[in-house]
Amino acid sequence: MMTVWWVWVVAGFALGVLEVLAPGYIFLGFAIGALVTGAGLGLGLLGNSLAVLILVFAIASLVAWLVLRRTMGVREGQVKLWDRDIND
Repeated sequence: MMTVWWVWVVAGFALGVLEVLAPGYIFLGFAIGALVTGAGLGLGLLGNSLAVLILVFAIASLVAWLVLRRTMGVREGQVKLWDRDIND
């Protein structure tokens, strides 16, 4: 069942919905990894080996998470400055 392309795509969308419910860019990397794996499997770029699919999923998820962390995360040296109190 894990070698069917639409299962990976549905899992990617489900993880995307989970990211909306629990924001923090944690599940979004996994969602992108699942979508990339599903797209590669659907286009015939990947074989039907489960080990290869899991490896592609892991690498794509890690790369997506690193890119998201780099673009959306806190920058090095960035400090939040509070100039007024919320009770004022």
